[in-house]
Amino acid sequence: MDCDYYVLLMFSFELIAKDGEARVGKLTTPHGPIYTPSFVSVATHGTVNTLSAHELHGLGVQVIIANSFHLHLKPGEDLIEKMGGLHRFIGWEGPLMTDSGGFQVFSLGAGKRQGVGKIAPIFPGESAHESRLSWRDSRGPVRVDGDGVEFTSYVDGSRKHFTPERVIETERRLGADIILPLDECTSPLDDYRQTGAAMRRTHDWAARSLREFESSANKGQALFGIVQGGAFADLREESASFFSARDFDGYAIGGSLGRSKEDMHRVLEWVIPFLPQDKTRHLLGIGEIEDIFEIVSRGVDLFDCVLPTKIARTGTLFVKEAHRFRIHILNTRFRDDPLPVDARCDCPTCSNYSRAYLRHLFLTKEALAARLATVHNVYFMESLMRQIRSAIKEQRFDALKDEWLSAI
Repeated sequence: MDCDYYVLLMFSFELIAKDGEARVGKLTTPHGPIYTPSFVSVATHGTVNTLSAHELHGLGVQVIIANSFHLHLKPGEDLIEKMGGLHRFIGWEGPLMTDSGGFQVFSLGAGKRQGVGKIAPIFPGESAHESRLSWRDSRGPVRVDGDGVEFTSYVDGSRKHFTPERVIETERRLGADIILPLDECTSPLDDYRQTGAAMRRTHDWAARSLREFESSANKGQALFGIVQGGAFADLREESASFFSARDFDGYAIGGSLGRSKEDMHRVLEWVIPFLPQDKTRHLLGIGEIEDIFEIVSRGVDLFDCVLPTKIARTGTLFVKEAHRFRIHILNTRFRDDPLPVDARCDCPTCSNYSRAYLRHLFLTKEALAARLATVHNVYFMESLMRQIRSAIKEQRFDALKDEWLSAI
């Protein structure tokens, strides 16, 4: 059988239903289907914090994303490949993605200096203090040029050099189903010139990554391109056009999404019309519940964020009938509360434990506290995505969106 045809059989995207721009699809991978829209649970080091792969499957998680930057530094792709690849190494049998680490390299530079983080303040607002330092400053811990990225390892202090080709090789050896190429992330505080230069470098790297991907032995993987261009309409449209004209298997939207949620919405409205209808669209690094409804309504299929697991470890849990859909379990009002975290939820945490008990676990610093909170938040997200997919199929997505967002 022809190799390209074999890969096509393993990877396909089928559009099942649409309601406005919101859409339900089926992304077929070698490790099973992903029904979209879907939240992608973040497993940076090969694990969704505190949970086993078996537990993730039981909670309804369809797909996870690990980070090749971190896995390259520790334990290294040599070891993971020797152990049978990332799926076998972490015990996950479902679809798996790996990010290239472009954001992590950025975070060593401007992200650290400008205070721009993975969750907040990813939208710093108009009042943000603009740093005069560039993360491309060769005197700092990160140096970027046409060849790639040089940075200092946080593991042992050694200097590392990533090229687009080297990143593809690393991700090939890790063996994820869907991989992302090296890109140059920009900050909301970068100006038009800086953003344009980073976009053009990302395009050059993407072309090199695609050549490397196509020339290497095919291992049943798909490569998504990453649209850049910051919060500038012409740059975003140029970048989306560049990627849609090339044979990537899907498209991610990355980099700075502006200074506000409204900027993010505009970025999507600029980009989505330029992307093919018959391929998957992934928005990188976004996962607030209110954001999910907005991005799905604009035609996004996949999105990932550390938010559900990160806030769970601090005792913050998702609840539909609460301000911004969350409560903080350490609040004294939960001291003797016999109710589950969310009375509407049938996750293992809500089915078996009270708010009072969970609060007790956090106060006594029991490891079980973070596990139970994470179980709830992950299940909550998967339950929400099932509701969204059903609503789109039944042409009532706007009603569901209004039902949820009216409580904010």
